[in-house]
Amino acid sequence: MKKEIIVRLNKSFEDAANEKEGVEFWFARDLQVLLGYSQWRNFLQVIAKSKIACNNAGQNTDDHFAEVSKMVNIGSGAERPLEDIMLTRYACYLIAQNGDPRKDEIAFAMNYFAVQTRKQELLEERLKEWERLQAREKLSISEKELSGLIFQKGIDESGFARVRSKGDQALFGGKTTKDMKLKMKIPDNRALADFLPIITIKAKDFAIEITNFNIRKDDLNTEQSITKEHIKNNKDVRGVLLKSGITPETLPAEEDIKKVERKVKSANKKLSKETKKLKK
Repeated sequence: MKKEIIVRLNKSFEDAANEKEGVEFWFARDLQVLLGYSQWRNFLQVIAKSKIACNNAGQNTDDHFAEVSKMVNIGSGAERPLEDIMLTRYACYLIAQNGDPRKDEIAFAMNYFAVQTRKQELLEERLKEWERLQAREKLSISEKELSGLIFQKGIDESGFARVRSKGDQALFGGKTTKDMKLKMKIPDNRALADFLPIITIKAKDFAIEITNFNIRKDDLNTEQSITKEHIKNNKDVRGVLLKSGITPETLPAEEDIKKVERKVKSANKKLSKETKKLKK
């Protein structure tokens, strides 16, 4: 396909895009023209095939193909309703897959929407990684605060380790920190939280925050009283998770947080370099 055709089609597809409540979409009648279909009824046949493909992929077709009615001018100030369909990026991709492959427009659309979908996937993945990093950092801050409060009460580092371990045991339904590391195949010299999913990281953090608050509020000053408090808070948080159908000890391990951190830093450096190039 010639470069000038690609440039023209790219601009046409970009200009036809719409957005509503943060969701990007295309109107089917606009896409019909962009894909080189002169007859609406012929294009509807392609849409019908695409809906079947969407359903077969386990997706809700109503989420990707939303029927709407627009008022169009028919002259002399008069208007009439015109049936149309709001299409997500995924719906457009399916339509391109089910279109006439001999058309340049179809060939372009297949690649255009595939790339756009991948970009969205990468963005969502990046946001999840960033959120997990933030949650892990927040947990570290809460743990440091707990250790500081415990040391102020004259309890040594071993005492802090015991308090934290008892909290884990309460959160994970009787499984110790060591049990969880073995289950998740985590090295002994690494922190359990570095491999936990974000929901569990946040659960641990919330339980610790409550413990920290109550140590101050109730002036808890012995290892026994602090341990009792921490066990209670972890059990309470576990109860909330269980009510939502989440059993923390059954969740699989996620990617090492240190690898995620390196990946995000590398991506940020690459983005910084690309931004500097554009400014030149």
